[in-house]
Amino acid sequence: MATEAAPGRLVNEDQVFHHRAVVGVLDGVTAPDGLETGCVHGPAWYARQLVTHLKGAIDDAPAAPLTKLLGVAIERVMLDHPMCDLANPSTPAATVCLIRDAGTELEYLILCDNSLIVDTGNETALLVDDRFARAVQQIRKDYLVGDVPIGSEAHQIRLRAASTRKRELTNTPDGYWIAAANPEAAEHAVTGRLPLRGQGAVRRAVLLTDGASCAVDVFGLYDWTALLDVVTDRGPQELIRQVRLAETADFEGHVQPRFKSHDDATVALCLFDEENR
Repeated sequence: MATEAAPGRLVNEDQVFHHRAVVGVLDGVTAPDGLETGCVHGPAWYARQLVTHLKGAIDDAPAAPLTKLLGVAIERVMLDHPMCDLANPSTPAATVCLIRDAGTELEYLILCDNSLIVDTGNETALLVDDRFARAVQQIRKDYLVGDVPIGSEAHQIRLRAASTRKRELTNTPDGYWIAAANPEAAEHAVTGRLPLRGQGAVRRAVLLTDGASCAVDVFGLYDWTALLDVVTDRGPQELIRQVRLAETADFEGHVQPRFKSHDDATVALCLFDEENR
């Protein structure tokens, strides 16, 4: 596992953990300056608390469905800050990707824009929750056109406007779902099971926050199979290093328009040995 705050940022809003048979990566949602969240806490605090309560939920019920574990954790975090306005649609939130080794199967849960890449020997598969991308597609077209430098006042105005519009889509059936202050969101996660034995068994899996998956889907450094190979052969930190080089080369976001010059990045690699099962 590797996780790294964006250069120049003191706090990492990502989280990664391995607890019992569960591995997870989470990405706290950054709130732009000037956007009222109704909460005295930030996304880094929320992501940390969610991991703490996920571990507790796993200890309480190791075999419970991943959706149930996440729902319990969301509810427990809500109890950690009852004086905050949890009804505010910009309340601290986090994307989530979880996998669990269930012996003969790999269970997975994806909520919002984290990515899970799996290698079954014959193919590499990308597993995502694409509702966020679809929901904000028009917002990105309106505000991410690469004509103003990232960090400029004009860019900050667009960032706040985009975030305000995204508020209307958060945790709604016509928008997208994310871990925030609504345990119901867990039931809307993308879930599934993949074999860990026999034909088509998963051999490798890598969990990514969008600050790491951008190596492929933003910067086009390589395809998903090559990403798996980089992480397996050279380690998760190498992927993050290459992302940093790409971010720096287009620091102002003219070539690859995006909301940040750099982002927190997190990678978790899991290797499975079928012969030992």
